[in-house]
Amino acid sequence: MINRRYAWRGYGSHHVVPAHRATATFTASDDSSVLGTVTLVVDSEAGLAADAIFADQLHPFRETPGRKICELGKLAFDAGMPSKPLLAALFHIVFIYGYHHHRCTDLFIEVNPRHRRFYQAMLGFTPIGTPRTNTSVAAPSQLMWLEISSIRRRIEAAALDGSDPIPRSLYALFFSHGDALELAEQLTSDRATQDARVKLFLPAF
Repeated sequence: MINRRYAWRGYGSHHVVPAHRATATFTASDDSSVLGTVTLVVDSEAGLAADAIFADQLHPFRETPGRKICELGKLAFDAGMPSKPLLAALFHIVFIYGYHHHRCTDLFIEVNPRHRRFYQAMLGFTPIGTPRTNTSVAAPSQLMWLEISSIRRRIEAAALDGSDPIPRSLYALFFSHGDALELAEQLTSDRATQDARVKLFLPAF
């Protein structure tokens, strides 16, 4: 699915999901099919994909005591723009896992500059530097950053806007605090952490 969707966007069809202990691939599914996927890569001796063109931007975070950086990649959905509830559920699952299992403090993602506003408005990512050319997909790439410690504050702020019929960000659609703690326990269990591919089964949105 990743290669099919990336090829459709003109990004090539040669992509491979990393397979080592510092990665976890999440898939969102309904009863009959896989709807989408995203991979979380935690910084290790192998580095991050973003190091290929943004190593100088990542270095200050990597070298700061108490920081642990991670990266979202290989984000793909089977058709068109997925629903906001589906996106919110998938991103929240990844955030929970990254924080509770790996203690990630800083999350990065590379996006095409034309998608920058979406990640700013919907998840609060901040652009780092200016776009550069990602030769692996022959397209411009913008590095974006999210401080993990800000997520709880963003969820609480979104809850205050609960009367708005159109959520201003995906945080308004995140799991409740109680559900998030339950999910954290499930995702950090021995069985879950031994499997590099985590499946999230969701009803159709």
